[in-house]
Amino acid sequence: MKASCRLAGMRIQLATVPGDPARPNEDWAATAMPASGLGGLLVVLDGVTPLPGNGDCVHDVPWFTARLGGALTELSASRRDMTLAEILAESIRRTADAHRDTCDLSHPRTPQATVVLARWDATELEYLVLSDSALLLESSDGTVRAVLDDRLDRVPRACLVSDAVADSLVRNKEGGFFTAAADPTVAARAVAGREPLGPLRSVLALTDGATRWVEKFGEGSWADCVSLVRKAGPEGLVERVRELEAGDVERVFLRGSKPHDDATVVAVEL
Repeated sequence: MKASCRLAGMRIQLATVPGDPARPNEDWAATAMPASGLGGLLVVLDGVTPLPGNGDCVHDVPWFTARLGGALTELSASRRDMTLAEILAESIRRTADAHRDTCDLSHPRTPQATVVLARWDATELEYLVLSDSALLLESSDGTVRAVLDDRLDRVPRACLVSDAVADSLVRNKEGGFFTAAADPTVAARAVAGREPLGPLRSVLALTDGATRWVEKFGEGSWADCVSLVRKAGPEGLVERVRELEAGDVERVFLRGSKPHDDATVVAVEL
């Protein structure tokens, strides 16, 4: 799916593509603009695909990301008195309350997601990143700063894919990495901050299915990634990632990662 709109001199583009057309897309994205046209927000979630046989929840990941994403969008738009970290904590709490009576939310593989939030008004941009999705902030001089939560990159790969017990020791645990699942306190672990809006030219949010262009295949820098999206649109970046995935027959770049992953890009020209 792709979408594009222009409001009050601001251009917003969005593309989201499932890794496997036969499976539901576990990413979730939304943007919103106030009626005044001053400011806006974006929400991007990457649902964590559960391992077979793990978890005890009657709901699937798309159910979870839709619930969490809906709460994040509503609160980010309506509660300017709350920080994004407070909004994430409340949204996790609301989502957990929606299924705690039917599901075991204590399981380390209960439905969960990575989170990117950005909200801006006429003077300032506020942001939050939790886990391995990315937020790119492009200045008017062309420099790009990547806001990343790199804790997952520091966890030994064997703890993530080969042993469910080992995974439970690092998922949402001190010394490991954190996702939005059922514990509102993880919101305090997110990478969060504020930037003056004036120097910013664009903001991009990407799930790790799209960041593969930089992080897996090394096709260019984050600044190059922003330039590609400006030239070809979010769908152009995703299409190029799919070409690279298909060409990695020997698994030189992807190694133990999924052959194709859900990929979402939201690009905002301020």
